[in-house]
Amino acid sequence: MTGINFSGSRPELEKCLEKALAEKPLADEEILYLLGLEEREELEQLFKTARLLRERYFGRKVFLYGFLLFSTWCRNRCSFCCYRAPNSLVRRYRKTREELGEAAVKLAESGVHLLDLTMGEDPLYYREGGEERLIGMVRFIKNKTGLPLMISPGTLSPAALSALAREGVKWFACYQETHNRSLYRRLRLGQDYDYRMEMKRTALRLGFLIEEGILAGVGETPVDIVNSFRAMAELGAHQVRVMSFIPQAGTPLEDHPTPPRLRELKIIALLRLLFPDRLIPASLDVDGIEGLKTRMEAGANVVTSLIPPRSGLQGVSNSTLQVDEGCRTAERVSSELARMGLAAATAREYAGWIRRAQNSRLTG
Repeated sequence: MTGINFSGSRPELEKCLEKALAEKPLADEEILYLLGLEEREELEQLFKTARLLRERYFGRKVFLYGFLLFSTWCRNRCSFCCYRAPNSLVRRYRKTREELGEAAVKLAESGVHLLDLTMGEDPLYYREGGEERLIGMVRFIKNKTGLPLMISPGTLSPAALSALAREGVKWFACYQETHNRSLYRRLRLGQDYDYRMEMKRTALRLGFLIEEGILAGVGETPVDIVNSFRAMAELGAHQVRVMSFIPQAGTPLEDHPTPPRLRELKIIALLRLLFPDRLIPASLDVDGIEGLKTRMEAGANVVTSLIPPRSGLQGVSNSTLQVDEGCRTAERVSSELARMGLAAATAREYAGWIRRAQNSRLTG
């Protein structure tokens, strides 16, 4: 029993979704077909299939991630990011480890399962002694909270990665945003595509769990999206994500429109069909709490970008959206999940997933 009524469906759709439910590999042309769906009834069948696969591996439990953007200074010139080095319109800050520790404790006490320590490629951490400063901050937060940590620091040296692994950091995130090299060059100006990919492979060899992600609405084609799915599988990413592009003042893409959210939702659903046992985030940093329901209905099982109110911390895409209003807290998210018949997992359940992922060394 699939739990889906395929009566009246096109045979192509039924075949693709039945294959996905049987966890048989989908061919590129089948993925492209599903990405092209537009009819409401067919989209609901796609999303329902994604939810069934999510429940097969995760039940109705959802993981919650706190977000700690501790520096908004960056040496890079990414065309899509408000924190690009030449942008004079953005608020810059560097949090001390005491300030960060206070916010981290608040998040830990609220019930998040992981803390994502993120920065731009702040020159302070890339000059002599900078990586040691970063490692010391990570150690401080880990000792303060005891929570699993994700580090999203940009392109560190292999030695720094190795040191972070020794500190017990569980996750490494360094998004490619696209796996189309030409588009990558237009998005991440002056940054080496292969070096960024190799960092993730190095982190994987060091025992990190890996998150890989793409940006939707920046000029990618459906074929580019399929190629990104294949790159994620080849990498062996444990958490795979997509976020819709949000135009940022003071960037080369400030007049580029944000895409229809249906694109992001279809990509979330396809990620679930292709990676049924992986973690797939729904970010509050794009549309806030109002965007949570549709992303969960598309197959996500992690809520990211939870930020303590009145902490002075920001997000990235919509840097201050609903933060101080208290809409990006574990309490508010848990309330919304309950309305959907979902619930936040326990810390033990999240630790169990990490342990199984590390022991099995999931690969594509």
